[in-house]
Amino acid sequence: MGVLSKAKIKIAFVGLGGVGGYYGGLVSHYAEKDPDIAVCFVARGEHLKAIREHGLKVSDEKQSFITRPTIATDKVEDIGKVDYIVLATKSYDLDATMQQIKPMVSPDTILLPLLNGIDNTSRLRTFFPENEVWYGCVYIITRLIRPGVILDSGNVHFMHFGHEKKVSKQLLYIEDLFLKSGIEVTRKEEPVKAIWRKFFYISTTAALTTYLNTDFRSLVWDEDKKPLYLDIMRELYALSEAEGVGLYEGIIDDMLKYGGSLPAGSTSSMNSDYLAGRRTEIETLIGVVVRLGQKHSIPTPVYSAIYHQLMQGVGKNE
Repeated sequence: MGVLSKAKIKIAFVGLGGVGGYYGGLVSHYAEKDPDIAVCFVARGEHLKAIREHGLKVSDEKQSFITRPTIATDKVEDIGKVDYIVLATKSYDLDATMQQIKPMVSPDTILLPLLNGIDNTSRLRTFFPENEVWYGCVYIITRLIRPGVILDSGNVHFMHFGHEKKVSKQLLYIEDLFLKSGIEVTRKEEPVKAIWRKFFYISTTAALTTYLNTDFRSLVWDEDKKPLYLDIMRELYALSEAEGVGLYEGIIDDMLKYGGSLPAGSTSSMNSDYLAGRRTEIETLIGVVVRLGQKHSIPTPVYSAIYHQLMQGVGKNE
């Protein structure tokens, strides 16, 4: 799938599931018209085989196309050093992924994580201390429906990203590239706040829908469940204040309005995965909050009880 050596810019997408496949597909599709950009996919198994043989098919409410990246591989050594790495694996795979991508990382490589959680950037900065690591998060409903095929099943697909201290030419370049590729992206001057705002919703609801085995709507409209939802949000808000994040005071009311408007029966992916005995993001969505509470000596009774209960269930599943 092409030659890498002549490209001026090399960008690798690691994790070609719903998120990485959708955004990587859009950028690859655009780059097919720009010889100065090489887009590299790091995938595996039948998905990789399908991409190599037929390309990656991406469909949303506006378009459907097949794109062929410059290279698709499960061996990052075949790619060599790159300018940018977009990480879209599951957060529980981050440690293994950091080891995997080391051959692609030079001191000038910039990393952009699009994983759920609030500590991905700090973990990457610790592992790659010489590199610039940005903050990123997405609001999107996409899935890998079969090998080589990505479907966007909603009309919401926003990406927020940025650096908390500077605006570099690299940030502006990627913002421009993503926009030209058709990505609805916003470069944030306060990206930590953007990460935390998403985390505020997914962490609290994933925790409670899994713990209570219920849907989003019930957390708001069931009078027996709503007090627990309010308590867990207050715990997380107190920690955000201790961390100096600067979330707005009305976020709890906004979360109630949003959750109460969702369709009956819709629940978190963590609840579905937990019930099925699959691996979950308990550590990165719940455990991290318990540890933050210990760090700041702030009680987190709801989070702690849920964390310990769910971890017992994980042990049974394994």
